[in-house]
Amino acid sequence: MRTARTRTAVAALAAVAVLGLTAASCDDTKVSEPFKDAPRSHVNNGSPMDVVRGSDGFSNVGTKCDHGNRVYVAYHGDEKYAAIAVVPQDPTCH
Repeated sequence: MRTARTRTAVAALAAVAVLGLTAASCDDTKVSEPFKDAPRSHVNNGSPMDVVRGSDGFSNVGTKCDHGNRVYVAYHGDEKYAAIAVVPQDPTCH
């Protein structure tokens, strides 16, 4: 009776391990993810972005000027979400 339980426990552990490895291999990070959006132009605004790092558990914010508009991007580590806001014709952008 104990041998059957041991085999069942080992089989269950193996199934959990396989499921865990499968789920972990499906995770894409933003850094390595290829562009999956509309075609892009070759315009490159190479200026650095100012980054405001949030406290642990909070999103970070990046900001920079692009053609007179201030662009804000909020992101949280490698999570698959972000938020974008634009201030058109921001006077601080020259």
